[in-house]
Amino acid sequence: MSTLRAEPKPLILVVEDEPELSRLISIHLEEAGMQSQVYDRAAPAIRFLRKNFANLMLLDIGLPDQTGFALLEELKLHDITVPTIFLTGNDEEASKVRALDMGGDDYITKPFSFPELIARIRAVLRRAEISRDQNVTKNVRVSDGPFDFCGAHISPERLEITFPAGTVEKIGRKELGILAYLNANQAVVITRKALIHSVWGVHADIRSRSLDQYVVKVRDLYKKHGLSLDAFRTVHGIGYIFDPRGISPEGR
Repeated sequence: MSTLRAEPKPLILVVEDEPELSRLISIHLEEAGMQSQVYDRAAPAIRFLRKNFANLMLLDIGLPDQTGFALLEELKLHDITVPTIFLTGNDEEASKVRALDMGGDDYITKPFSFPELIARIRAVLRRAEISRDQNVTKNVRVSDGPFDFCGAHISPERLEITFPAGTVEKIGRKELGILAYLNANQAVVITRKALIHSVWGVHADIRSRSLDQYVVKVRDLYKKHGLSLDAFRTVHGIGYIFDPRGISPEGR
């Protein structure tokens, strides 16, 4: 007799320096079928997110070591994206506008009711899930427009690549992600780490040889249809460069 596996509980990162409020939030999250990880400073929260996944972050603006705004900016520097609801005692409109302009998903002013907090968390989680459904890879969405790459036409919406003779081939998600990132970063040296994190996500193993295998697939596909990928070069010991116009010294 088979047993249904329980759905994993969403992990909510609570970054709040009021111990009693953090405790109450954690209790209500658990009652709502979620789990929590609590920090009262920005620095340990950032360290956690650099190594772990969280479904959502509840973020106090006024933290002892730095503001919630600064924390979110630092996460962006590390290319870490997590749905965020700001928690604050500041109800000034300018503060709310700044929080939302920075990419915050919601803003709740203290004091708040816990049923409202849970309802808002669930609403943001639903929006985040819908957004993830649109992703082909971390850096490509099915709604992205088509682009040309070394003589072929690539359509993210259909996961297809069309060659000059009119032949259409399906293209894998990772290959698409690689080509899209190269196309968006022309004439600059791209490190293996940057490319892997862009396509696979920030928690991917950068020592993996998977990237090389997908690059070989792309080269073989172009070769099969008689197209040159000379503009896409390996920079030994570093990564790659895509320089179709020959404007970078590394591309010559």
